[in-house]
Amino acid sequence: MRTYRFLTFIVLAIVLSGCATVPYERGRNIESDATPPLLADEPQVERGRPVVVLDGLGHYLFSLPSKFILWNWQVDNHDISQETEEKLKQYLHDNDLNKVKVRLNQYSPGSEWSRLFGNESVGAGWRYTVGVLSVAMYTIFPGRLLGGDNYNPFTNTIHLYSDHKSIAVHEAGHAKDFAKTEYKGTQAVFGILPLVPLFQEADATGDAIGYNQSLNLTEDIKDDYKILYPAYGTYVVGEGLRWINLPLGLDTAIRLVSAVPGHIVGRIKAAQVEP
Repeated sequence: MRTYRFLTFIVLAIVLSGCATVPYERGRNIESDATPPLLADEPQVERGRPVVVLDGLGHYLFSLPSKFILWNWQVDNHDISQETEEKLKQYLHDNDLNKVKVRLNQYSPGSEWSRLFGNESVGAGWRYTVGVLSVAMYTIFPGRLLGGDNYNPFTNTIHLYSDHKSIAVHEAGHAKDFAKTEYKGTQAVFGILPLVPLFQEADATGDAIGYNQSLNLTEDIKDDYKILYPAYGTYVVGEGLRWINLPLGLDTAIRLVSAVPGHIVGRIKAAQVEP
């Protein structure tokens, strides 16, 4: 009975998270004046130099649990296609996010430390405490090897390691959410509190689906449902798992089970998408 109730809760949370933003509202002049712009000769999107051994370990070893849970070989594959890059660029352009930095499978700690110290849109108190910790984690545990797509509000940077358009737009959705927020550091720290991340992830998920619906991109909408729904299921369970220390195998198994309702609901929703 408890298992049934738990799975029912996950399903309800997933369905609510996937409510698309309708009508879709594009960002307009939402970036703070205190957010530093990119340098005159600095590209908004940068790619890491391919390193066969490093990228191979990330793709074929460290990312296997995530690939298995989300049932997608493109997750953390460390090889982002031009198509995914262009989709991300288009989203940023359409939502007037001109100051956001994007790193595609790139490890650049020096640049990230500079962006942290220069990002005055986040209060100094948060930047020099939690912000320093976030960049230190990026420096010590590089996503270039370990994966983990994310948006860092303290540096205003999207780090992408998966060649999946839905994931790319989802992370950009976080950037859009923080751009609209006056107290960015406070919102970022609130994300550490129990349950708060579920609201933030739901917002980014709904924005991604709403964006593709506004453009009538049928196949992209289907892809959104198929990967963002199971991902949200793992967020729900992850809220409990992050407070307890479990063996890696058991932790992965629990996340796998938590993703199943999302896979089912996501594929049902995808099948209902009309051309």
